[in-house]
Amino acid sequence: MSEQKLALMGGKPVSESLVCPQWPPVEEATSQKLVDIYWSRQWSFNGLYERNFAYNFATFHDVKYGVFMTNGTVTLQCALAAYGIGKGDEVIVPALTWLATAMAVSYLGAIPVFVDIEPTTLCLDPKKVKLAITDKTRAIIPVHLYGSMADLDAILDIAQHHNLVVIEDCAHTHGGRWRDRRVGSWGDVGSFSFQQSKVMASGEGGICITNNAETAERLFRLKHIGYASYMSKGQTISGSTSELTCYNFRATEFQAAILENQLLGLEQRLATYNQNAARLKSHLADVPGVRMQVQGKAANPQSYYALVLIFDEEPLVRVPLKILLKAIAAEGLHINPTYGAVYQHILFNLPKTKYRVAETLCPVAEELATKHCATIAHQWLGADEQTINIISDILIKVIVNAEALVYKYA
Repeated sequence: MSEQKLALMGGKPVSESLVCPQWPPVEEATSQKLVDIYWSRQWSFNGLYERNFAYNFATFHDVKYGVFMTNGTVTLQCALAAYGIGKGDEVIVPALTWLATAMAVSYLGAIPVFVDIEPTTLCLDPKKVKLAITDKTRAIIPVHLYGSMADLDAILDIAQHHNLVVIEDCAHTHGGRWRDRRVGSWGDVGSFSFQQSKVMASGEGGICITNNAETAERLFRLKHIGYASYMSKGQTISGSTSELTCYNFRATEFQAAILENQLLGLEQRLATYNQNAARLKSHLADVPGVRMQVQGKAANPQSYYALVLIFDEEPLVRVPLKILLKAIAAEGLHINPTYGAVYQHILFNLPKTKYRVAETLCPVAEELATKHCATIAHQWLGADEQTINIISDILIKVIVNAEALVYKYA
């Protein structure tokens, strides 16, 4: 696209009618299931839909056990608790993630240790992980972020060498595969979120998956007030062990039913997302000033919670991110910044005595990810080819006219 006057500066926008595909998906078959559950009056307490979905989701992700919970924060909390991680222990987390990754650590009295990210994948940097390990370190939580996967090969090798637990935070990467297995199947536990915006969504919800039978049983007791997975309501044969503080983190039959059909369509959704992500990358490949988050090096297929644009090259690097996003929005496409460094987020309120920033700062997360990255939500990757082409035209128009933005706003 040749240079044109930007809509932000009075020009004609590329599109005045671009509409993001609606999310979450809805369908008649799921609607009828919800009606049936309502009339059954069997809404919770390890019901049939919950058991079936937990089994099917775990099987799909190449593991034996799934434990369904109320959200993707408590799944992380329970995963850590299942391994006895608590007060005074340190857990390594990436500096760029949603704050729940760190808060789940803090809820147990443990210390989240923020480690910087790679400038390519925006995921946890294994080299920095090595430097952050102390004699208090008990676990690592690699987050498969937005549209990439953390380097599991390197992280698992580090964890094995230091005898550390690995909890994969897969909130953004349902169904993604690392080499010959799905994500979540590589660490000791895989944690997933089904919050409303996620690639699989039930409003709220989460699941832990694992191949370890003992871990699975501890996870179930942790979320189900001490009940074992084989116990019926009111039939408590035994309680949990004394060191296991159990909670009521149960989800409901309604959430499990909503997710059941979404799981059946996940493979096709990932195929569409990957196809459209590749199309966008191809359109922008030779456009100077922008690059994209690199996929996990062994990812096939890659799951996408978002497609991340990185504006860290001339001349876009000199344009304030909020101005760049306004220019893109004026052309008809609304996209968002990243979370930014967790410990700088407005909702993160832990006192500095309750967390540690490795090496005292994380420059890639603080500078690159916070000031020069934007995310295209995964819903757009489910759009038709015409919409993908319009998105490309919008981005190219703004990038081609970057000098005008520099002149007026930098």
